[in-house]
Amino acid sequence: MNNSKIIFRNCLILLFLLQFSINQEIYAQKKKEYLVTSFGAVADGKTVNTKAIQKAIDAAYKNKGGKVIFSKGKYLSGSLILKDNVELYLEEGAVLLGSINPDDYPKYQEIRALIIAYQSKNIAVNGKGIIDGQGRELALAIDSLHHTGVRIDPKYNYRRMRPEDGRGKLISFVKCDSIVMTHITLKNSPGWVNCFTDCRNIVVDSMKVESRAYWNNDGIDVNGCENVRITNCNVNTADDGICLKSEVPGLENNNIYIANCIIRSSANAVKFGTGSYGSFKNVTIENITVFDTFRSAIAIESVDGAEIENIKVSNVTAVNTGNAILIRLGHRNGDKPGYIKNVSIKNVKAQIPFGRPDIDYDLRGPEVDYFHNPFPASIAGIPGHSIENVILENIEIIYPGRASKGMAYHPLSRLKDVKENIKGYPEFTMFGELPSWGFYVRHVNGIEMKNIKLILDKEDFRPAFVFDDVKKLAMKEINVPSDKINQIVFKDVISDNLDSESLKRKTEPEQNKFELPVN
Repeated sequence: MNNSKIIFRNCLILLFLLQFSINQEIYAQKKKEYLVTSFGAVADGKTVNTKAIQKAIDAAYKNKGGKVIFSKGKYLSGSLILKDNVELYLEEGAVLLGSINPDDYPKYQEIRALIIAYQSKNIAVNGKGIIDGQGRELALAIDSLHHTGVRIDPKYNYRRMRPEDGRGKLISFVKCDSIVMTHITLKNSPGWVNCFTDCRNIVVDSMKVESRAYWNNDGIDVNGCENVRITNCNVNTADDGICLKSEVPGLENNNIYIANCIIRSSANAVKFGTGSYGSFKNVTIENITVFDTFRSAIAIESVDGAEIENIKVSNVTAVNTGNAILIRLGHRNGDKPGYIKNVSIKNVKAQIPFGRPDIDYDLRGPEVDYFHNPFPASIAGIPGHSIENVILENIEIIYPGRASKGMAYHPLSRLKDVKENIKGYPEFTMFGELPSWGFYVRHVNGIEMKNIKLILDKEDFRPAFVFDDVKKLAMKEINVPSDKINQIVFKDVISDNLDSESLKRKTEPEQNKFELPVN
């Protein structure tokens, strides 16, 4: 066959392939389905498909919306920009792999992530496939580039020997409206996994998050959003599991529902904060299972001026978890402290271990740097700014005991010396050694505790409850170990209502209330 015939044949083949591709695209546009392979994506896990996938997204967007489909295979990509009325759909067996080249993640509207949406409406990420950011590999590549001088990170953390800049998130949606994410699996982010900032009308259901690749691997972050529903999710992360944030003043969280989720974390399971500049209002959290979690099952924190109110938490089971409940009003930033009021926490069962609960994580939470006994749950405001109107009902917590005065000792005669730590990072360990083993409550105006059962695995020399600067306290049906006396300690408590008859103890009722002199 001569050269002219070969050239003619190849031209026919190319023409056929081009026409086939055009026909596929026309057919896809009619059905509003866009296979990324029809736009040149190669599912070999090696070819960088950023341009091809973005071309499919853009085609769907220009055709007033559609479904961009990833069929079975591995698709390597850098940053993708999701646009109005476009759904990313990963079929079972499809994997979207994040590139490990930091140059593949340029900022878009100051956002760095694998999947980005900015001011988009009616967007979705669905399907039984996987989005894998290869976050550890990316972070280590960034680390290497910094140390070789190729790409200097001005924010490099030399104490922890980890890069700060350039890692980005797995998914970041900013100022978006009407978002749906269902059944998708998110893995191995270089930073926060799935972050919604200043968004409205979000539905997340049956999503799995498995991200222990590096530090700052928050699972689901809701940062100043309204009308949010997160249900039936399974979250396992090397930082906070589901976290409500308000990173800058003006970001308001309102009308949020979180339910039927399973969470494992080397930090907190469900957390408000730490960034807490705006507000958190009308939040319902229910039917949550927590296990092997380093910090708190439920942490509600306002330390940057945030207004937190109308919070309902119920039906929480936490096993092998560092702390059951933390409610903290502090004043780290802002012109004045915020407030926390109208918080109801009901039907909680928790088991606190003696050792660290995240020991099986390869990326464990940072232990405190001082000797201490096991910590109680804490509800603490600051002088002049009390937490208001808290209801705790049907709470059962098993504590490890084994406290020793040789390890640490804070005598009851020196309750005034418990650190206020007004500007401190909010955590249940932030006050240092505490004088109780069950609950430590300070600077609270209005708290009702009903049907509270505290159990010790081993002996603890401290009392179960310490109340300091508390007004309008009501306690009913309090169940503490029967062989202990002086289990409830009051200092500067006004208008207490302690139902001695319902205190389930073998000792005399008057022994349960131990008044400290006012200093």
